[in-house]
Amino acid sequence: MPDPLPNPRRIWTVAEAKARLSEVLRLSEEEGPQRIGRRRSYVVVPAAEWEAKAHPRPPLGQWLVDNLPRGANLDPPRERGSARAIPFATADEE
Repeated sequence: MPDPLPNPRRIWTVAEAKARLSEVLRLSEEEGPQRIGRRRSYVVVPAAEWEAKAHPRPPLGQWLVDNLPRGANLDPPRERGSARAIPFATADEE
């Protein structure tokens, strides 16, 4: 399996990257990901490459429907009401 982030030709120091940001961005387009920093390392990649590799998460409701246990025979609750008294309600509203 190929390495998703190939080793860049150089590792930029933070000071160099700040001073030459446009070059770092241009090289990320032309040569691939650019690494910045040695102790705490960061990688600059073009947005199109990032979005192509990022997997969008489905909405929670869709995930729940897709991952519902099959054959569990779950019965929905029959009554939605509650016998609990509603606070701040008058006798007419209950």
